[in-house]
Amino acid sequence: MSAPASTHHEGKSMSRRGVLEALSGLLLGMFVSMLASTVVSTSLPVIIHDLEGTQTAFTWVVTATLLTTAISTPIWGKLADLTNRKVLYQLAIVIFVLATAAAGFSQTPEMLIAFRAVQGIGAGGLAALSQVLMADIISPRERGRYMGLFGAVMAVATIGGPLLGGVITDAWGWRWNFFVALPVAVAALVMVQQTLHIPAHPRKQTRIDYLGIVLLSASVSLLLIWVTLAGDSFEWMSIETLLMVGGAVIGAILFVVTELKVREPLVPLTLFRNLTFTLSVIASIATGIAMFGASVFLSQYMQLARGATPTEAGLMTIPMIAGLLVASIGVGALITRTGRWKSFLIVGAILLIGGSSLLSTIHYDTDFTLVSIYMAMLGAGIGMTMQNLVLVVQNTSRPTEIGVASSGVTFFRSLGGTIGVSVMGAALASQVTTLVSDRTADIQAALLSLGDQAQTWAAQLQSGTLPQVSAMPEALRVVFEDIYATGISRSFLIAVPFAVLSLLAIVFLPNKPLNTMTTSERLQASEADFATVSVTEGMNSLTATGTVATQADEPADGSRSAR
Repeated sequence: MSAPASTHHEGKSMSRRGVLEALSGLLLGMFVSMLASTVVSTSLPVIIHDLEGTQTAFTWVVTATLLTTAISTPIWGKLADLTNRKVLYQLAIVIFVLATAAAGFSQTPEMLIAFRAVQGIGAGGLAALSQVLMADIISPRERGRYMGLFGAVMAVATIGGPLLGGVITDAWGWRWNFFVALPVAVAALVMVQQTLHIPAHPRKQTRIDYLGIVLLSASVSLLLIWVTLAGDSFEWMSIETLLMVGGAVIGAILFVVTELKVREPLVPLTLFRNLTFTLSVIASIATGIAMFGASVFLSQYMQLARGATPTEAGLMTIPMIAGLLVASIGVGALITRTGRWKSFLIVGAILLIGGSSLLSTIHYDTDFTLVSIYMAMLGAGIGMTMQNLVLVVQNTSRPTEIGVASSGVTFFRSLGGTIGVSVMGAALASQVTTLVSDRTADIQAALLSLGDQAQTWAAQLQSGTLPQVSAMPEALRVVFEDIYATGISRSFLIAVPFAVLSLLAIVFLPNKPLNTMTTSERLQASEADFATVSVTEGMNSLTATGTVATQADEPADGSRSAR
């Protein structure tokens, strides 16, 4: 009797103060992951330049993290349905921060890419488990209000991270960006241990779909490698393309077959029977492309197309984060107050389309007020859709599948972002190569005007290393600012059709009312209903058995009733 009472207390009877205390560790953990990621964003062009990396290396530093985040997210989600969620969350923090610190010692782009890949494994856990743990203690109807807190933390980390990273890079060097999150991570671990108390869930035997992990990793990796190298290392129509694309398709088919046959699939395909889940996945892909693509390539735009320093680049991206902050907090509160969510998601999808389309028109000398408006629109679209798509899925999923359903949406958002960043990066590299070739005469004229420095700059340009445009002489800088601005703006066009697809998916989402019970309460209610049904069936069975027995014991001549 005591266990249910305790669970009831932690679920239904939890006060607002108790919820905030329980969320404090989750919020700090989310802040750690966001800070460790965003603090590097503005310094990444400097990092790749110092490590003598190319535009391809720049893209893979980002893609490696997104890829392992995407692949590990459903694994963490599956484990969340099978074992202790709090311990998993703490483990994810440890993996993430240790890998981030190790990245600070990188000597080559390859080392940095490897450590960033490990970092993504921890990031997948933090992204998936924070949503699952939140569902344990807050109902979908009330979750909108608290989603705003997550949005605020994300916004603070996303605003403060680039600014802090820029200051650290300019003052002490970029390596210190990877160490800044360590003390915050220790505090997050302690706080999670002390404040996060969730209802105990029945333990299940843990089964990991290792074959599914291998097949998913292989197929997605082959696709990304092909997108990155095609048109540069080999032709689009070539034997390499046939092998890589064919291998990716075969791997994907085998993955689907495996998921249909294994007992504990990595991504249960039965989830796609739920129309809300399927449409939310489609919409999340566009959100991922917009969010990750903007964070990566807007930083490059500020530094390579407008000559900004890392600190200035952090300041210049504030309009996008401000849009995300206001939309996330404001819409979260409105959803909790009104119980309505669909209209906000539709507006968010429209803003995604508008922001992506307008950012595809920017040049190196575009009025920065206009660029700020475009960024704010995109940020508001992300803030309205990203967290609320997870909320909608959790609202319609069975309580026993909250972990895998939540991580499923996050997985496809990360996967969409991974593929989107890879495609945008490949398009940017291809555009820059073409534009440099088209502007050869202008570049030669600029080099001739440099006198004794001409050979030095010519050698740097021919090395293939990502240039530090802000350090170039003015005659050369103007040419390359124009080249990179044109390449980056054209890359944003890739996000537009996906944003349109996201809008269509959201329009057709079933407009179901938000549940007022937490996941723990829904589990209790399901168990209670099951117990009630079992007792009722048992009583009916006993009644039927008793009647038969009485009739069997009754003498044929009716003498019993006579007595």
